[in-house]
Amino acid sequence: MELKEYILPLRKWWWLIVASVFIATVSSYLATRQQSPIYQARTTIMIGSAIENPNPTGNDFWLTQQLANTYADIAKREPIKQATMAALGLNWLPEYTVRVVANTQLLEITVVDTSPPRAQAVAAELANQLIRQTPTNSDSETQQRQAFIKAQLDDLEVKIKETKAEIDKKQADLANLFSARQIADTQTQIAGLQTKLNTLQANYAALLSNTQQGSINTISVIEPAVLPTKPIGPNKLATILLAAAIGLVLAAGAAYLLEYLDDTLKNPDDVQKELSLTTLGAVPVMDGATAGDELPVLSGGHSAAVEAYRILRTNLQFAAVDRPLHTLLITSPAPTEGKSLTVANLGAAMAQAGKHVVLVDGDLHRPRLHRLFKLRNNTGLTTALLEARPSLDGLLQETTVPGLHVLTSGPLPPNAAELLGSARMKELLAEVQTQADLVVVDSPPSTALSDAAILSTQTDGVLLVLDSGHTRREVARRALDGLRQVNARVVGALLNRMPTRGAGYYYYYYYHYGHYYSDDGRDPARAREQNRDRSGRGKREKTSA
Repeated sequence: MELKEYILPLRKWWWLIVASVFIATVSSYLATRQQSPIYQARTTIMIGSAIENPNPTGNDFWLTQQLANTYADIAKREPIKQATMAALGLNWLPEYTVRVVANTQLLEITVVDTSPPRAQAVAAELANQLIRQTPTNSDSETQQRQAFIKAQLDDLEVKIKETKAEIDKKQADLANLFSARQIADTQTQIAGLQTKLNTLQANYAALLSNTQQGSINTISVIEPAVLPTKPIGPNKLATILLAAAIGLVLAAGAAYLLEYLDDTLKNPDDVQKELSLTTLGAVPVMDGATAGDELPVLSGGHSAAVEAYRILRTNLQFAAVDRPLHTLLITSPAPTEGKSLTVANLGAAMAQAGKHVVLVDGDLHRPRLHRLFKLRNNTGLTTALLEARPSLDGLLQETTVPGLHVLTSGPLPPNAAELLGSARMKELLAEVQTQADLVVVDSPPSTALSDAAILSTQTDGVLLVLDSGHTRREVARRALDGLRQVNARVVGALLNRMPTRGAGYYYYYYYHYGHYYSDDGRDPARAREQNRDRSGRGKREKTSA
């Protein structure tokens, strides 16, 4: 599959893609306009005080990291939420997250809310409620105990300093003594002071372990929550662009899905791929002034539709090089696909080329040729078939096109298939061939009735008319199989009502043809030269004047 085959569905359904992107963009814009700004407040707390210790151990950091994970989980629990709401007088809490900074003893509490003061207050109170969960909770009894221990520590610090100073003094005096007895006494005093110092230091360490200083299971706020001033969201531009991208993707997916589900024949490539038939012509949709003109060939001129039937005429002549077509059956898989119009316009195009053409309306259920050419239909094909020896005397009616005659259907019989398959029908077609260069037979749709299959055995070839974008592949395949089962010679297909604009369609011929001929039938190059001549004459006249 070529790249252009992937692009064609997007070009065909461009309006759906544009509409989807537009609706998604506008809807997103209107939705984001209603959203309030979002603010973020954050507080950072530290577990333990190992970071303040000049000689921390790895075990200290490991324990504080484990405690940080535990407190992060506690902060998300219902007791903390209820305590925070009770402290702030709220009946709900804004969205918040608690996370441990990787490989640290730090805990971050982030609150997101539309109100900056409320976000700040909630972040601060969550940290406060976590502090209340620690063993160092600051109630009155604990505070008194901590004050007593602090006083004892202060006293021990003074005594330790005094003892150290006394030891230093004794050691300085020892250097100036000469008496052995005095030296021995001084050394004994120094040893006693050293023992006293060790005891004081041991008591100091024991008391210090009962304080918050140096404790592992403690929480302290190192970065309090501040009042946020700039919103962090919503990112309206990103939201709108994302909505537009989603609309684009969904519309593109819908385009490919619709194209996949569309099982109609739209262009010659589809006809060749599905039916293995050559497309001998493609008649465009007749719009504008020619929309009501069902027989454009009769009006003449240079239009895309007229040229399409002339191309069909030429291609039929090339298709019949080995086996000339004296009789041609034109049918379609289903009704309203344009077979009768094809019969009329092709017959007119053949007649304009100098051939004597007879059109036979073999559709004995819904005949239309007499209406297209505005002819009477009181007698016709059925009238001749009811005679013992079929004769064309007085039955062929002239048209406004020289060399083109029509044998209308005549009164409609109840047994159309029997009449068309009778020996009299063969005799009548043989007689018609003697009076024309080409006999074109119109028949009912091949999938609806057996008439087309019956007539195909009595003609030299069959042209299958397909309605572009409407004839379903399975219906066309079934029609073609029915014709081939009776060994009908299907010379090709005609795509009718081919769009002249749009991606993937067989419009390039008509586009170039429209540039080759101007709307009034003139060669545009010659028209441009005439315009330049008129413009030059006008300028010269002005100059001379």
